[in-house]
Amino acid sequence: MTGAPITADGLASLTTYREVVQQPAVWREAAETLAARSDEVAAFLEPLFALPDLRIVLTGAGTSAFAGEVLAPALARTLRRRVDAVATTDIVSNPREMFAEDVPTLLVSFARSGDSPESVAATQLATTCLTSVHQLVITCNPQGQLAREHSGSKSSLVLLMPSATNDRGFAMTSSFTSMLLTAWLALAPDQDPRLAERLAAAAEQVLGRPDELARLTGRPYDRVVYLGSGSLGGLARESALKLLELTAGKVISYYDTPLGFRHGPKAVLKDGTLAVVYLSNDAYTQQYDHDIVEELRAAIGAENVLAVSAQADDAECWQIDGVADVDDAVLALPFVVIAQLLALRFSVALGRTPDNPFPDGEVNRVVQGVTIHPLQP
Repeated sequence: MTGAPITADGLASLTTYREVVQQPAVWREAAETLAARSDEVAAFLEPLFALPDLRIVLTGAGTSAFAGEVLAPALARTLRRRVDAVATTDIVSNPREMFAEDVPTLLVSFARSGDSPESVAATQLATTCLTSVHQLVITCNPQGQLAREHSGSKSSLVLLMPSATNDRGFAMTSSFTSMLLTAWLALAPDQDPRLAERLAAAAEQVLGRPDELARLTGRPYDRVVYLGSGSLGGLARESALKLLELTAGKVISYYDTPLGFRHGPKAVLKDGTLAVVYLSNDAYTQQYDHDIVEELRAAIGAENVLAVSAQADDAECWQIDGVADVDDAVLALPFVVIAQLLALRFSVALGRTPDNPFPDGEVNRVVQGVTIHPLQP
């Protein structure tokens, strides 16, 4: 793949670009909005957290599901309880398996529009299959069916994102990050009150380094591999999806963990491969991340490996300052901006239309064609 250099001016007319760039501002707004409702959120969650057998299920479809995959490992550790990321698509097709244990459950639903058939059906199936279920709905669309059905319910709480996050572009960008941040601030204890500001400043660093991205997207890559451990494994999956979506599958993407990649998937490497490795803030996990970075550099050349880190001693990495001590679940926020911009630039370089990469409607912004079948007793 080749293309002419892309300037910010050349991207500015794109809705998707504006939605990527707005993220620091909407993160700040989302944090302020949540803080204003802190008493209401605490009144809803604290009785649930007092239940020793409470199960938390993070759900959504596509990118919204990957928000749960980023959050679940970190929340399980910090809350010291069971937290599962289960896609709505899995709940709808196999509800009795996904809700096999009839224990008190908090179902946390992530949804940009709230109008995807599976989003609404998953919440309904939870109430069908479980004796005790509460619903935390995090959505960007106050008019969506999900928000409307759960507003006013005593067993539900709806958290609305800033209106600008109801992305108009095809791919979820600011909606994904704002919902993820809000869930972390609502559910994880002992938050740094400046966390949202620090993450926003880190994202602004990424947005201020277009030359690094231009260097990569000016090369003839036809496949990109994203790797990350723990919470950053969910980020790798979201990063790979962004590239597939915005290039309409013209650039092949793959995701895995650094340790899992050696067990067969490493066969994907060839000439024309870019590898992106997200380095954990956990000192133990970092060791495995560094190992795969060195292995990849030897295999495909250092110039074809982008390692992203928040640590000051990672001199050969794209270093993001000011977030070296944050949990990987929210470190994913400034990191994903890199993946969003890479996908956008690859798309434009290929002559695609990022705001609508599937003009013939083969893939839709809000999923269509799903039949929800009734669950038989």
